Amino acid sequence: MAKPTANDARHESARPPRSRLAGISRLAFGGAPIGNLYQSVGDDAASTAIQQAWRQGIRHFDTAPYYGYGLSESRLGSALAALPRDSYTLSTKTGRLIEPANGRIDHADGFVVDGRQAVFDYSRDGILRSVEASLRRLRTEHIDVLLLHDIGALTHGADHPRILRQALDEALPAMADLRSQGICAAIGLGVNEEEVCLQVMPLFDLDVIMLAGRYTLFEQHDSQRVMAQAIERGIAILAAGPYNSGLLSGADRPGATYNYAPADPATQARAQRFYDICAQCNTDVGAAAIQFPLAHPAVASVVCGMRSTEEVSSAVSRLEAQVPAQAWARLREAGLLDGAMSP
Repeated sequence: MAKPTANDARHESARPPRSRLAGISRLAFGGAPIGNLYQSVGDDAASTAIQQAWRQGIRHFDTAPYYGYGLSESRLGSALAALPRDSYTLSTKTGRLIEPANGRIDHADGFVVDGRQAVFDYSRDGILRSVEASLRRLRTEHIDVLLLHDIGALTHGADHPRILRQALDEALPAMADLRSQGICAAIGLGVNEEEVCLQVMPLFDLDVIMLAGRYTLFEQHDSQRVMAQAIERGIAILAAGPYNSGLLSGADRPGATYNYAPADPATQARAQRFYDICAQCNTDVGAAAIQFPLAHPAVASVVCGMRSTEEVSSAVSRLEAQVPAQAWARLREAGLLDGAMSP
C-alpha cells in the first residue's frame, strides 16, 4: 500500500459524500459478536452466519480490528473470500493497532481474546499500519468505508483534546489520502457519542458517521443535533446498535444490558413500556427497533450485531415485518419517540 502524501486537515471533497455510500444494504451485518463479544463463537459458526447473511440479502458487513483483536476481520475475510468482491461492501475501523500480548489471555471490554492486545494509535503511521493489517485480514485490496474508531471524551476522558487534535491533524488526513488513492471509497467516524461528531463535522469533510446506540427506538435525545447536521452536510449515517446492547432484542421482555453494561432499574422500566405498547399492537419490539432508524433521511443502513444463523434470520425477518401505524402512533403518544421521525 502506497503511503499518502501530507494534506491539510480540512480536506475538501470532489464529489457529494453520500454518492460514496451507494450500494450499501439497508440492513448490515455487525461483526463485533463474531469477534467473541461476551461469548466465544466457533470459526464454523461464524462463517455460517456470514454466509447466511449474504444469502438472505445482507450486502454490507461491518467490522473493526478491535473486535476480537483481529478475529472478526479475519473471520469475515475468510468467509467472504469465495464471493465476488463487487457483491458486497465492507466497513472497518482504524485508530487501534493489534499487537502481541506475551501470550496472556485478555478479557478486555467483553472480547474474549488470547495473546493479543489493542493499542490506541491515531498517528498517521498508525493509521497506515492499521489499514494495511486490516486489508490482509479481510483478504481484499480495498475497503468501502473506513471509520476512525472511538475518538471522543467518552473513551479518552481528559486526553480527549489531544486525541481530537491528532485526529484532525494526522488520522483523518491520512484516511482522506487513502480515499483519494482508491484504497477506501468513503471515510468517517465510528463512535458512540454525539459531541465528538459535532466537533469534527465543521472541520473535516466526512462521508459517513457510524453512530452506535444513540439514534435508536429507545433513545434519540443524544443524536438530534448530529442527525440534523448530517442532512445539512450530506453525511450518511450508519445507525448501529439498534437494540441498545441487547435491551430491545428479546421477543417478549427487555434484555439485561444497556450501553454494554447491566441495565439499571429505571432503564429496565422504560424499556418495558416499549414492550407493553408493542404487545398491545401485536408488534415485535425488535422489528420496530430495526425499522425505526431507517425512517430518518440521513440513515443509509442499520448495523445489527449477529453471531449465528438464527440471529441473521431474526434480523432479516424483523426488517421485513409489518409494523402497524398504530404502534408508531402509540409510542409517540406515550412520549417515547422524543419528537423523532417514525415510519
